[in-house]
Amino acid sequence: MCGISGIFDLTGTRDYPRDLLQRINDIQSHRGPDEAGLHLEPGVALGHRRLSIIDIATGQQPLFNEDGAVAVVFNGEIYNFQELVPELQALGHIFHTRSDTEVIVHAWEAWGEACVQRFRGMFAFAVWDRRQQTLFLARDRMGVKPLHYALLADGSFVFGSELKVVTAFPGFPRDFDPLAVEEYFALGYVAEPRSIYRAARKLMPGHSLLLRRGHALPEPREYWDVRFTGDSRLEASEAITQLRERIDEAVKLRLIAEVPLGAFLSGGVDSSAVVATMAGLANTPVRTCAIGFDDPDFNESAFAAQVAERYHTDHHLDVISGDESGTDALMDYLAWLYDEPYADSSALPTYRVCQLARRHVTVALSGDGGDESFGGYRRYRMHLAEERTRGALPLMLRRPLFGSLGRLYPKADWAPRILRAKTTFQALALDSVEAYFHSMSIARDDERAAMYSNELTNALAGYNAVEVFRLHAGRAGTDDPLALIQYIDYKTWLTGDINTKVDRASMAHALEVREPLMDHRLVEWVATLPTDFKIQDGEGKWLFKKAFEPSLPNDVLYRPKMGFSVPLARWLRGPLNARLRSALLGPRMLDTGYFDRDRLTTMISQHESGQRDFSAPLWSLLMFDAFLKNGGLAEAPKL
Repeated sequence: MCGISGIFDLTGTRDYPRDLLQRINDIQSHRGPDEAGLHLEPGVALGHRRLSIIDIATGQQPLFNEDGAVAVVFNGEIYNFQELVPELQALGHIFHTRSDTEVIVHAWEAWGEACVQRFRGMFAFAVWDRRQQTLFLARDRMGVKPLHYALLADGSFVFGSELKVVTAFPGFPRDFDPLAVEEYFALGYVAEPRSIYRAARKLMPGHSLLLRRGHALPEPREYWDVRFTGDSRLEASEAITQLRERIDEAVKLRLIAEVPLGAFLSGGVDSSAVVATMAGLANTPVRTCAIGFDDPDFNESAFAAQVAERYHTDHHLDVISGDESGTDALMDYLAWLYDEPYADSSALPTYRVCQLARRHVTVALSGDGGDESFGGYRRYRMHLAEERTRGALPLMLRRPLFGSLGRLYPKADWAPRILRAKTTFQALALDSVEAYFHSMSIARDDERAAMYSNELTNALAGYNAVEVFRLHAGRAGTDDPLALIQYIDYKTWLTGDINTKVDRASMAHALEVREPLMDHRLVEWVATLPTDFKIQDGEGKWLFKKAFEPSLPNDVLYRPKMGFSVPLARWLRGPLNARLRSALLGPRMLDTGYFDRDRLTTMISQHESGQRDFSAPLWSLLMFDAFLKNGGLAEAPKL
């Protein structure tokens, strides 16, 4: 696991200063504290920060082919590299290391752009080919590893694992993209391929980019997509057997390392299943790490302890208190680390569990991706229930009927859940894609409109972040209600929120996180399963839970999903309240010209009084302010 960086002159062969490359490479030194490597030649500069995991002795980068004409910088793991080596050797390629990195160089020589089709893993890499005068970049299918880039006015193409590499290049224009601001306040992150800056982009998952000297910057090319067919004819018992076999294989592939290896154990179904699988494959106790909270409504540590005890793991637990004294400083650090506004508050415990894990291991397996593939989120079940109502009445009737109810019904955040019908009425007035976007929005359309100033509203020119969902829905190739929103989640939530969170939090501690439930072959197979194998009789992850009934306690499998979250509403009324008021109503936020001060004041007051729960949009505003304060700093703020 590493950090990559580079500069490519699209227009000529100018020389880039070594100290410039070293500076932009070292700005992400937290990603790879073990070694740094640089390579410069006319028109090209490649940088690498290394966290040594496989072939510690000889896996340095940039890494070259036999005659030095092809070089690669690589972040990630190619899990099937050992099976590709003999195939490439049979084609005449000579290997000088035992690293998965060298496979990329020779695979490029053998198969060109199609090399990515052969790789099974998480990766972002750049291959420089001097003979062809090309630079080839690629990102893994599920977007586990990040890759950012920008083409600047002087013809310099700059790329890096983190956005801070690109923004540190002299002359990078730092004006914000108002469409990205809208996406952030709707979703809590800026969706791929956009970034918060107009000039920078993220390479989409499952895409590659081939640059040629003297040619214009091309559009990225998609090399993979998942297709939800639901056409499997397997009986449930057969599917259960195959699922366990496929998860066993995906986990086994991710146990290759020359450094200490363990797992996150939250107490949820997915991480527990991964730990149970690891225990069945290992001949020594699995190292497990968990984070707990002193607030019982958010604490899953007792369930994690059950699994740890069952499998005799080497278990480690840290507890976060409700008046977490370091939260202020950590917010500032995370704003610097993430490079653009990011509003998932579970970034706080994720950072802490990565910090804990790094004391004991260098590689940790996670359960991320299980909810998206197997239908685990409560929102999926609610969406399907709403779809049945939407299917019974045409949109032309639903929109005025439920739209009026949604406007008239009070927003009763304080009431029991059964009485909080406003959001449901609003969703029933929408089409399927609008409704799912509505359920996923941190601040709903009307709430964002009220927050925004006239200046930002005019800059948006009618743009709404729902267009992100519409774009992906149009490419999903399915009209199955569950499959459609799973596809949207793969392209948005999983990439922009979950994978971004885990990558930045883990790499801040030079910890590699591997994700067996996001193995692309497993994902492809699960996409063939019918919907009732995922959600059945109101139970999410039906097949997955059945498969692990022999391995996990019933309490872990069938309790209500809690999620990896913090007591945000209480924090914003308590230890973070002073910061909330000073930040949101201070000059840094208001000078952007994006916000209506009166509306922000009302939101804060209503949240403080308990009249409304504005914790999610207030947190997004608070983290936007933290980004304004720390996002452009050359060095990380002190923790």
